[in-house]
Amino acid sequence: MSHGQTTLRFRENSVRAMADDALRAAMKHATGTFGTRRTDAFAPVPDVEALRDRAFAIREEVLKHLPEYVERFIASATRAGATVHRAKDAAAAREIIAKILSDRGAKRIVKGKSMVSEEVELNAHLEAAGMEVVETDLGEYIIQMEGEAPSHIIVPAIHKNRRQVGKLFAERLGVPYSDDPQVLTKIARAALREKFLSADAGISGANFAAADTGSLVLFTNEGNGRMVTTVPKLHVAILSIEKMIPSLADLPDFIRLLPRSATGQPITSYVSVITGPRKAGDATGAEELHIVLLDNGRTEILAGESRDILKCIRCGACMNVCPVYRTVGGHSYGWTYPGPMGLILTALLTGMANSHPVVDASTLCGACVEVCPVRVPLVDLILRLRRRKVREGFSDPRERRGMALFGKAAASPGWFALGQRAAGLLWPIVRSLGGRNVAGRMPDPAKVPFRRNAP
Repeated sequence: MSHGQTTLRFRENSVRAMADDALRAAMKHATGTFGTRRTDAFAPVPDVEALRDRAFAIREEVLKHLPEYVERFIASATRAGATVHRAKDAAAAREIIAKILSDRGAKRIVKGKSMVSEEVELNAHLEAAGMEVVETDLGEYIIQMEGEAPSHIIVPAIHKNRRQVGKLFAERLGVPYSDDPQVLTKIARAALREKFLSADAGISGANFAAADTGSLVLFTNEGNGRMVTTVPKLHVAILSIEKMIPSLADLPDFIRLLPRSATGQPITSYVSVITGPRKAGDATGAEELHIVLLDNGRTEILAGESRDILKCIRCGACMNVCPVYRTVGGHSYGWTYPGPMGLILTALLTGMANSHPVVDASTLCGACVEVCPVRVPLVDLILRLRRRKVREGFSDPRERRGMALFGKAAASPGWFALGQRAAGLLWPIVRSLGGRNVAGRMPDPAKVPFRRNAP
């Protein structure tokens, strides 16, 4: 199913989300839990800031020499027996993967969680070609069944509570209703087991790609990740070019950072390192491995003022602390990537004309910067996008008129004083709007303006 982009309807999406009590309760509980777990997970780690500094330095090194690291990875992966494909854009990625699968007669595809595959709308393309695509991550499985897009890059079904999932499973799978998470997990596992055993191919993403060995690195908490990459004879991995790290020797720092930042775990249940297809004597592994490296605008971003967003390691920590995301949820953003990092990527990858409302989806409080494990300057990047939005003429006409009026008033003491008096007279009316308006929670203005007492 193609979910399309609804970023231009961000305000309408947000109003609808804020009226959904179940959604807001689920978001508050889940993001609050992840925030607490993150704090607890980092507490015993010595020299956390030094760890973040090293990770930042590694990501900076990669961006400085990204084309060289990509070429090094391609050479290393090819030597290891993989076939590497370059995809300039989403359409190219879809066509490459569809051809790999169709040439081998693959009809049933099992998938691990991959936000890049969501970015290129891979599932819809393969389904249109007559293939069955089954998401095997539990959260992805739930939302695929519901016909929805992920609302969080780590926890796709974060917006669902267990009662909603229990009702969905009862309706779609014909099982007795239960809202016990363990029971629901067993139901999903049983339904997916047959899919794994009969799959013609597996598709995965990757968290990192080591340039020196041509290895793919996957962090997962469910056994599905290894099943997808080892049970079918054919494994296709899709990842964006900035996922490079110089060497497998750089991986330990990210093993310590990513799980703690993402889910508050010291380490994920599985860290898989895949170097080429199965070789003689290997107990497991796909017989054929294809790796699709997606650009889709990254090279252009790398050359611009917002290149730092490519340091992001997709942990989702910025979403868990963002007051906007926690209030309106991921679907309000209208595209693949929500939250602070998401609104930046959305604007850069889809263009300001298609995304300008979401650029305002930040309070600029800086909580996202504080938790980012690789020190991406998210607030600075958002401010740059807002300046670009104004330059390109996408700011709200009402905002432009209001700021122009304020500018004239601020330049004239007489008009400014008149405006203050008018605002004082109108304030009781504004206050009467009450709880549905932010003004209903604002303090009354001072009786004597500050500028009268200023020296």
